[in-house]
Amino acid sequence: MKKFLKILAYIVGALAVVIIAFLIYFNSTYPKVDPPSNEKVEITPARLERGKYLVQHVTVCIDCHSTRDYSKYAVPVMENTYGKGGEKYDWPTAQVPGVIYAKNITPAGIGNYSDGELIRAIACGVTKDGSALFPLMPYMNYSQFTKEDLYSVVAYIRSLQPIQNEVPQGSIDFPVNLIIKTIQPKSFVPAKEPDRNNPLEYGKYLVTIASCSDCHTQMEKGQPIPGKEFAGGFPFQLSGGVVRSANITPDKESGIGSWSKDDFIERFKSMDPIAYPPASVDPKEFNTVMPWTLLAGMSNEDLGAIYEYLKTLKPVSNTVVKFTPNK
Repeated sequence: MKKFLKILAYIVGALAVVIIAFLIYFNSTYPKVDPPSNEKVEITPARLERGKYLVQHVTVCIDCHSTRDYSKYAVPVMENTYGKGGEKYDWPTAQVPGVIYAKNITPAGIGNYSDGELIRAIACGVTKDGSALFPLMPYMNYSQFTKEDLYSVVAYIRSLQPIQNEVPQGSIDFPVNLIIKTIQPKSFVPAKEPDRNNPLEYGKYLVTIASCSDCHTQMEKGQPIPGKEFAGGFPFQLSGGVVRSANITPDKESGIGSWSKDDFIERFKSMDPIAYPPASVDPKEFNTVMPWTLLAGMSNEDLGAIYEYLKTLKPVSNTVVKFTPNK
């Protein structure tokens, strides 16, 4: 018996050595991305204007990286919190396997990043210190930015009012914490400039960088369910219950197939917070995390292009129960 236990101890010890060696190798090798570039982003009025438009109204980075007012419809961003970070995302709220806190992206939080390091973080999902970001920050979509648009985003983030806010360190559960180190693009390869006179081409680009599919597609183990792309049903846990994203495929019964372009544009414009201040919502009532008040700032041209592209998608019949209140 003693001999057996001794052999077992040797086996366990050998396995422990192998596992430790593997983890040392894996963590020193991944994420396997190129070093940050030495490029410098020139800050110009045009880039600041374009960057503000993208960050606030298309990619809506400000939505996740600020403080949102859950007492108002569509949970608008609170004034004077742009970019401060700190919002908590976990399994009940956003199906995150662990806990994530949105980073402080004001100059107080990323002031020590070079432009190349910011570009790598946004488009490849790797921080200054080489840590892998969880793809709740949709860097796989941001890797499809054109060079000028990504430069504009960097320029605008640099211009945000610095806000001192120490954000807690999150954690991702095993084995996802290892898996996310293997999915990053090796480097940022800019997309070609889309033809803005071609609504389908430009609309596809906008839908990609706006990450519409991420919220409007049901997931299973972090992967889109085949055949359910853009068909809605992704759940978000709010204080009053579970709210689900809408079907935005051109299905006429359960999606937007019966909507005209004017209907589509007006739906966004009707949420303009200046013209229509968000109503107060009781914590037990229906609310939505769709950032309507930000997306309402998109131009009619861009919203029209998004509509034209969505109309080319395969219609998916998927009637979504938009809200299930807590019992």
